[in-house]
Amino acid sequence: MKDVSKVYYISLVIALIFVIWGVVSPERLGEIMDVTKAYFLTQFGWFYQLAATFFFVFALFLIFSKYGSIKLGKDEDKPEFSRATWFAMLFSAGMGIGLLFFGVSEPISHFVSPPLGEGGTPEAARLALRYTYLHWGFHAWAIYATIALALAYYKFRKGLPGLMSATLYPILGERVKGPIGTVIDTIAVFATIFGVAASLGLGAQQINGGLSYVFGLPNTFGTQLIIISIVTVLFILSASTGIQKGIKYLSNANMGLAIIIFALVLFLGPTVFVLNLFVTTLGEYVQNLPSMGLRLAPFNQERAAWVQGWTIFYWAWWIAWAPFVGTFIARVSKGRTVREFVLAVTIIPSLVCAIWFAVFGGTAINFDYNLGSNIAGQSLETALFYMYEQLPLTNVLIITTLILISTFFITSADSATFVLGMQTTYGSLNPNNVVKITWGLVLALSAVVLMASGGLGAMQTAIIVSAFPLTFILILMCFAMLKDFSKERKLKKKTP
Repeated sequence: MKDVSKVYYISLVIALIFVIWGVVSPERLGEIMDVTKAYFLTQFGWFYQLAATFFFVFALFLIFSKYGSIKLGKDEDKPEFSRATWFAMLFSAGMGIGLLFFGVSEPISHFVSPPLGEGGTPEAARLALRYTYLHWGFHAWAIYATIALALAYYKFRKGLPGLMSATLYPILGERVKGPIGTVIDTIAVFATIFGVAASLGLGAQQINGGLSYVFGLPNTFGTQLIIISIVTVLFILSASTGIQKGIKYLSNANMGLAIIIFALVLFLGPTVFVLNLFVTTLGEYVQNLPSMGLRLAPFNQERAAWVQGWTIFYWAWWIAWAPFVGTFIARVSKGRTVREFVLAVTIIPSLVCAIWFAVFGGTAINFDYNLGSNIAGQSLETALFYMYEQLPLTNVLIITTLILISTFFITSADSATFVLGMQTTYGSLNPNNVVKITWGLVLALSAVVLMASGGLGAMQTAIIVSAFPLTFILILMCFAMLKDFSKERKLKKKTP
């Protein structure tokens, strides 16, 4: 294929070696991953904490800086999508499956095993939501916003290829077109593969958990393999229709279904309690943001392990997702200004995530604290469905949720095949279907291998390791942007 780059062939070979290793010896792969994960979590937790905080501070700086009026495109360019469609697309690609998988399971888990103090108390409930907001809030979306901003700026304003390597041109110069650029883009491809594969694995597990509740299907790896196979066919079909059709329509459908489920849980559950809890914990989250975002607990091994298993894992996951989500958001954000872009991508989704977790997690906490429902005793993938059993319209909620998980599954994988196609075809905005289908199959196979070799633990390892070198690249991207923003401001001042 003439339009594919070296990155395509190099990444594909390495990905296939990983898949074959997982098929031949999943147990050995799982053991190596466990050791690797423990090493990175204990030795480099401080690095991930500082990196996530850096991206958040950088995003705040851009919002209030003199660079806010710079347009992501030529001065006369208009946005390609309406604000509503734009928001739906970035949100569906960003965190769709995760909100459903962790919406109940994370807050209720923190409620019984909090990062500080005794579990099962009102203070534990507030801590549970505060830390959930931390993991899914400003830090996460600031990572996406800064990387997406760099990609959009260099693609639409400077006319460079939509590649991670191209954004480092102000620092590396022509070297981005050689072996260094190939290495940078290959790292981005692998972070995307592992970050998305983990999300697909979670989605398959939760679909299986829901089907077990409704239809009594066995909750096994074999069933999850069938689910991944079916959804893979669907998202490849969607990917082949292009961004203007498949992804756009599914993203809007996702947003509609998510609003319906959200409203049902809010109004069928303890509405006033949930809203009071949301307001209280949102204020506490903002008030305690600096200390929570830099907490590592060096004097308490148990609490340090909690931070590593939750907070550090999330920072690595969002960094690993950044090339995927960033490239996709950049692709649909032509014509926005820097300030509008960073505000929209950082603030609005963070607040939506906060109220989502307050409604789902707060409802579950209320049921366990006041009614003794034992939602906390369920597995991560089934806690949501168990909570639905405590509400009216249980079957309606379960079936609608299964449909939404499936469509989120499709849009995440669909968007990822498009992004991987871009990253391996010199930044083409319309990669050919053969390339997208190839990456769709690689994503599905990688998800299966990770599930077979250790489940969530293996997924965490793949994310944490792939995010490590990528973090340095993303930090350099921020400084490259500042260098060019400053030049642009100086030129504008000189222009009469």
